[in-house]
Amino acid sequence: MAILVTGGAGYIGSHTVLRLLEQNYKVIVIDNYSNSSPESLKRVSEICNRSPIVQQGDICDRYFLRKIFESYPITDVIHFAGLKSVSESCVKPIEYYHNNVCGGMILLEEMQRYCVNRLIFSSSATVYGEPERVPLDELSKVGGTTNPYGTSKYIFERILEDVSIANPKMNITVLRYFNPVGAHQSGKIGEDPNGIPNNLIPFISQVAVGRLEYLSVFGNDYLTIDGTGVRDYIHVMDLADGHIAALENKKSNRRFNIYNLGTGVGHSVLEIIAAFERITKININYKIKERRAGDIAECWADPSLAEKELGWKALRSIDDMMRDSWSWQKKNPNGY
Repeated sequence: MAILVTGGAGYIGSHTVLRLLEQNYKVIVIDNYSNSSPESLKRVSEICNRSPIVQQGDICDRYFLRKIFESYPITDVIHFAGLKSVSESCVKPIEYYHNNVCGGMILLEEMQRYCVNRLIFSSSATVYGEPERVPLDELSKVGGTTNPYGTSKYIFERILEDVSIANPKMNITVLRYFNPVGAHQSGKIGEDPNGIPNNLIPFISQVAVGRLEYLSVFGNDYLTIDGTGVRDYIHVMDLADGHIAALENKKSNRRFNIYNLGTGVGHSVLEIIAAFERITKININYKIKERRAGDIAECWADPSLAEKELGWKALRSIDDMMRDSWSWQKKNPNGY
């Protein structure tokens, strides 16, 4: 049994690869390193004293994928590879649809060519768009997305559902992440975005370590507790554990499953800044800016279905997330 992990050198991918190796799975990673570093997987090997098989390439290259499927006895695919910035997607929609939709379809075609029928897809809470209500459960309305990134995830979810209906051999799990943060407790692997971070915690951490002068807070006039956006932040190691639970799920007899992975608690931007300052004893300089295109006011999960069917629950606190994020950034001020 071998697990193919696309985008396995990335932030969530590398932490999940670590968990897979710790559980003694054989892991093959493919990554084009467009927003990741091969160093992450070297450090994964240092942490657990086991190594994945790593091949550099792109999911949009079907001939590369064919070589992978021909070379290894792959039984399952965990699909992380894709572009992931909400704000960038509003500027580069064609790139996002090409990578996140077309690339995913090429992967599906090659999986079917080689009779690989088990897939776990890295989706996002952005598929819910502007929430009609919170918390969001898996039956909440989807499709009213507010940015091309979210739309690309929604489109591919629909494709996957149709594939599962058409092919009774397929077993597909969609994991809708809320806001991944934190790092492995060793401080050896973590989030290392290119350029100015699009996500809040890396932005805060880079201000704290002196790489950036101040944090931009996009909007303070939302109808929330303090006017700033509210999100469900989840530790990346809890997310990684969620993938193991999905891989080993024996309770569901459905061919197509969707699970929210979140904590069930929302925190505002200003609350996160305060938590980071409390844990690190560092004051964060920030400036209020205009709202970003594609952002919404508030979004948090009802993760009870994942607990019921996967036996999974987020265990790490906001303080754990801040502590581990800072440990990673402090030990790696310039990233990988």
